[in-house]
Amino acid sequence: MAGFGTAVNRPLYGRGPSPGLRFSVYALIALALMYFDQRGHWSERIRYGLLGAAYPIQVMVSSPGSAWRWLTDSWRSRASLQAENAQLRAQQRELQLAVLREQALETENATLRELRQALPPLVRKWQLAEVISVETDLLRQRLIINRGSTAGVFVNEAVIDGQGVLGQVARVGPWSAEVILVTDPEHAVPVQLTRNGLRTIAIGSGNSGELLLRDLAANSDVKSGDLLVSSGLGGVFPAGYPVGKIIGVSRAANQPLAQVRAAPLARILDAREVMLVEFDAAHPAAPAPPVPLARPPAPASAKAPAIQGDEQ
Repeated sequence: MAGFGTAVNRPLYGRGPSPGLRFSVYALIALALMYFDQRGHWSERIRYGLLGAAYPIQVMVSSPGSAWRWLTDSWRSRASLQAENAQLRAQQRELQLAVLREQALETENATLRELRQALPPLVRKWQLAEVISVETDLLRQRLIINRGSTAGVFVNEAVIDGQGVLGQVARVGPWSAEVILVTDPEHAVPVQLTRNGLRTIAIGSGNSGELLLRDLAANSDVKSGDLLVSSGLGGVFPAGYPVGKIIGVSRAANQPLAQVRAAPLARILDAREVMLVEFDAAHPAAPAPPVPLARPPAPASAKAPAIQGDEQ
């Protein structure tokens, strides 16, 4: 009885469904969820929400390591960029120097070609000289070059550039020489006009951009733009070498001579290299030497007495 009474008094909530029933219910629920998930993609939505909710936590967890890696990479990148920039700047400076050297060589080659082409065919010897200093005041128009007597330079040797007559050697030292320019007040060049062959003398004015022609009559056939070339007289420059161009002609009614100005064709102030030229004296176009004045005959009283032996 006691055992029966105990069974009768057992509470109803302690009894549950059998395992088989619970499995069946769970299986039905799982099948239903699978069916609706396949049609509505509920699991993806849930997963998407969970991923969004977990992202801040993931960021918080990975932030220290990411920050350290970012700092390390930034420092390494900055150091490499600085080194690369320094290398590029050095390469840029080298390239700039190379370009400058190339430009200087091109300019020098052009100057050499220009000077060589300017040589007349009667040149026997020529050599280049570098301009050391320039003196261009009102009373002196001179150049100092780095060639002297040891290089064969001599007084009155012609000096030219690629454009025309520059001057002539005035003084010679062992390793340098002084060149008097065509614009020096003490220098004179026998010239003639190419248009009509009119001859005159171009004298330096003391101005590096001007020559004076003082010996032309007021009615001379000369006008602006006429080209002046060397006439070949004077024994220094050959005939036909460019000297200057007429830039101004002034005639006064009460003056017998015209005031004629010319601009030298040579680069007086810009010359960096000049050419010393020695001409072949035997060439027909060589500069004609100055004609010496004829000596007057000696008076009769100055004649030597006859030798006594001859008189006998």
